[in-house]
Amino acid sequence: MKKKLLFVMNNLTCGGAEKSLLSLLQTIDFSRYEVDLYLFKHEGLFMDKLPKEINLLEQPDDYQFFDMSMKAAVLDCLKKGNVSLAVSRVLAGYVFFTERNPARREQRVWKYLSRALPALPQKYDAAIGFLEKNPVYFSIEKVQADQKIGFIHNDYDKLGMDPKLDIPYFKKLDHLVTVSDSCGEVLLQRFPQFKEKIKVIHNIVSPAIINKMSSERTNLRMDGNISIVSIGRLNYQKGFELAIDACAVLVEQGYSLNWYVIGEGEERNKLEQLIESKGLNNHFHLIGLKENPYPYIQRADIYVQPSRFEGKSIAIDEAKILHKPIVVTNFSTAKDQITHNQNGLIVDMDKEALSDGIKRLIEEKGLRLFFEEQLAKEQLGSESEIEKLYALI
Repeated sequence: MKKKLLFVMNNLTCGGAEKSLLSLLQTIDFSRYEVDLYLFKHEGLFMDKLPKEINLLEQPDDYQFFDMSMKAAVLDCLKKGNVSLAVSRVLAGYVFFTERNPARREQRVWKYLSRALPALPQKYDAAIGFLEKNPVYFSIEKVQADQKIGFIHNDYDKLGMDPKLDIPYFKKLDHLVTVSDSCGEVLLQRFPQFKEKIKVIHNIVSPAIINKMSSERTNLRMDGNISIVSIGRLNYQKGFELAIDACAVLVEQGYSLNWYVIGEGEERNKLEQLIESKGLNNHFHLIGLKENPYPYIQRADIYVQPSRFEGKSIAIDEAKILHKPIVVTNFSTAKDQITHNQNGLIVDMDKEALSDGIKRLIEEKGLRLFFEEQLAKEQLGSESEIEKLYALI
């Protein structure tokens, strides 16, 4: 008899955790498992990539009230006669207004948001909250399951969350999973009382799929000058203002380059203004979300990840699979993926060091070729990581 699994996620927008979930769902053995997926919102570039075997549950109707302005939400709730939900939305609005830390804001809002989310009637063998905060909380409070598993997709300390708010939830988990050894060490230091629950399951990436998709055509012209590609949400974590500053240094020094950033986020306007102020409109390009980013990586001369922190960057793994010379900033988990001067460069987190690293790869074609050759020797597929999940279940 098949075991019944539930995965819980916010949505399927184009982020690392979402991409990791999609890869996992494309790898899972459907002869052994029946899989339901619960999303708070049915949106994102990956929606049409879900395997046909996945049973996508209906999205919760009332979640929308926490995804619109407070005034509109309260009026709609009152029109429907749902006074308690209107009160919850007002209380959530107070948290939105007073809590400046985005991660803690999401943690604190959950007790009000949860009132808009009905419990699921089905019983599962395992419920997997695939992202920190709301998906984990939902799996604990709203799902009946023999096993409850929560995923943390980043360096917990760098996320800025309040550990005290998570302890009551983590107590109720059977397993607390993260995506790299470094992230696991952070969890052990932060939550030593849950030592036996903490496990590491690396993100699943498939070289066969990535290489196949990288050969698709794109409309973007990337010929001529040195081409650089970066991937990530346009937010503070990904450090793209640092990339813009480094680009300005290189252009000022006479290097002819085009830097393309694949991603979308709340800092687009801020970054566009910075690009404009530095006169980089012809050099630094925010090209938005791409359903298939691999042809862009494939055609790039250099891949750069200028992040302030990461869990384990799927984009770096993808660039490695496509044998691209890579420059990353020295965030806490960088050494989990790049060995400096062996298969890429790790540089300090400032514009001078980042521009110097890129300049080195531009000028030293032999070094670029060496990195490409080293990456070609690595075994980069991680499909077997799913066996670790099977073992937990």
